[in-house]
Amino acid sequence: MDQKIIIGLVSLFSMGILFFSFSDRSKNISVEPIKTNSAVQTENDLQVITIVAYGGYTPHKISAKAGIKSRLDIKTKGTYDCSSALVIPSLNFKKNLPPFGVTSINLPAQAKGSKITGLCSMGMFFFDINFE
Repeated sequence: MDQKIIIGLVSLFSMGILFFSFSDRSKNISVEPIKTNSAVQTENDLQVITIVAYGGYTPHKISAKAGIKSRLDIKTKGTYDCSSALVIPSLNFKKNLPPFGVTSINLPAQAKGSKITGLCSMGMFFFDINFE
């Protein structure tokens, strides 16, 4: 084999190793679960519901207050799986979430007994927000 081809292949292989060694996917990212009771906070008459999207949705069952304006914050921390493709059918919401950051969705006041379900694009992962 020609020496230039061998040098080129070795260089390409080395660049590939460097790329995957320093890429975000190779980092050991730990996502701590959110406790259901801490997923809902109140800020100035606004109910803030926080869910982490990473290998599914955490927490996946949430109880929230009915009759008040709410904001749903979806946090992503190195999310590259299908949970980054969020669908909320009742809100006609579909969006590919960024790998890192917070995506906020304003929710109108919900009636008592209503439920909002969020799904990944494949329907494998879900979360339910029950309004009481």
